[in-house]
Amino acid sequence: MTGQNTGALVIIALFMLIPLAMGFLANKKSIPTTEDYFVQGRSMGSIAVFFTVAATWWSAFAFMGSNAYFLTRGPLYWTAIAWNILFGVLYFVVGKRVWHFGKLNKYITPKDFFKHHYGSEALGNVVAVIMLVFTLPYLQIQLSGGAYLIEVASGGVISFPVAALLFYLVIIIYVWSGGLRAVAWTDIFYGILLFFGMIYGGIYIANLLGGPSEMFEQIRTVKPEHLTLQSGAWMGWLAMFIITPVGSFMGPQLWTRMYAVKSGKLFNLMPFLLGFAAIAYVGSMLVGNSGVILKPDIAIADRVLPEILYEYAPFVFASFIIACGAAAAMSTANSQIHAMSAVYTVDIHKTYINKNMNEKSLVWVGRWCILILSAIAYVMCLYATDLLVTIGLVALAGTAQVMVPTCGALFWKRSTTAGAISGLLVGVGLLCTFQFVPGINPPGPFAAGGGGLLSFMCNIVVFIVVSMMTKQRPKSITDEIDKQYEEFYHGEE
Repeated sequence: MTGQNTGALVIIALFMLIPLAMGFLANKKSIPTTEDYFVQGRSMGSIAVFFTVAATWWSAFAFMGSNAYFLTRGPLYWTAIAWNILFGVLYFVVGKRVWHFGKLNKYITPKDFFKHHYGSEALGNVVAVIMLVFTLPYLQIQLSGGAYLIEVASGGVISFPVAALLFYLVIIIYVWSGGLRAVAWTDIFYGILLFFGMIYGGIYIANLLGGPSEMFEQIRTVKPEHLTLQSGAWMGWLAMFIITPVGSFMGPQLWTRMYAVKSGKLFNLMPFLLGFAAIAYVGSMLVGNSGVILKPDIAIADRVLPEILYEYAPFVFASFIIACGAAAAMSTANSQIHAMSAVYTVDIHKTYINKNMNEKSLVWVGRWCILILSAIAYVMCLYATDLLVTIGLVALAGTAQVMVPTCGALFWKRSTTAGAISGLLVGVGLLCTFQFVPGINPPGPFAAGGGGLLSFMCNIVVFIVVSMMTKQRPKSITDEIDKQYEEFYHGEE
């Protein structure tokens, strides 16, 4: 290992020590209850809300995967600007309502919402299983992204498996210690790093080619087809625009953040703030397009950013930007591990294994669950080597299915439990069939990346048809929800 590699690792290590310190500080403020450990006592303030939502929403998928997509697929990833705006709108329209009902009814997990609104334990269990199964691959992305960064920073001396293990251990320690409070504190730090790193890293790399204008001119000369949307890519564009924000928004880590917010007023600015923050994708566009000229034969597209930086930039600067990338991966991984442990602890362990556990014991179950789920994701990252964005789209297409019964509960009184379960089973079943059964692909235009979108659309159709044909929810449930809605519309926050 060279002196520069050693220095790069020292810089990255220092950035990893900061969340460890925050975790231990958060632990001192923690109360040994599930409400405090999983939703921070529903007291999260405005600054923490914005940064923890933004940092959780932007992940290795955004920081590294976006570079690779711009490199390999050209302008297709520009849909990121649109889906950031849609994500912000969802957070306001759907998220504020979920927060309202969560506050009134003391929800901890997504299952609590569905069990209350549909009166169905079975539907809640289906949602909990979907959350666990499809969030694991997305967690894998974060471990893979962080491991790529450490591997490149070390000049290959630290292998990918060892790098992933180091990354995994740091996250476990501080989430184990401080719960959601530790996650939110570190996300403020990570969010600032992430925004800066994406923009400035892209500008720096584009300037290696003489600036953005000269970069595009060189691409026009060498590979002009890279500057146009590939034939038939419109379905992939549409699928990414819908599935990415919906799937991410329905992830258990975002449900946790909706429940934890202190005031409903904090939801009102999120569409503007998240839409504005999407400007950071300009940096990813510059990195990916510069890679067409600087790294045309790169073996692993997800590594284009660190490989360019360590070849062309001063190692201190390169290491700082790479630390920003590590922040992107860690800020999402910490949230996902924490949220999945809440789903298992509250929805499965407390309900079916030991109903009489006290609050302190349940917190310990959550901590051990963090360890086990992370270990599973670690094993997955060693054997699944597709592009980070490719893995992410499959994972998000799974969690996106949950949006259908969520909107049904909030906006359609005729929605039924049978409709919700049927729609989810059809949607998830089709998604898994398209993804894992050889020879079965989405038909027609959906073949170009639209399998997730087609399964989502089928979910909607089945949900509506079955709901129209089956018994409505009990009047006692809909009357109670109507009464709580009155408080929402009268602005009682």
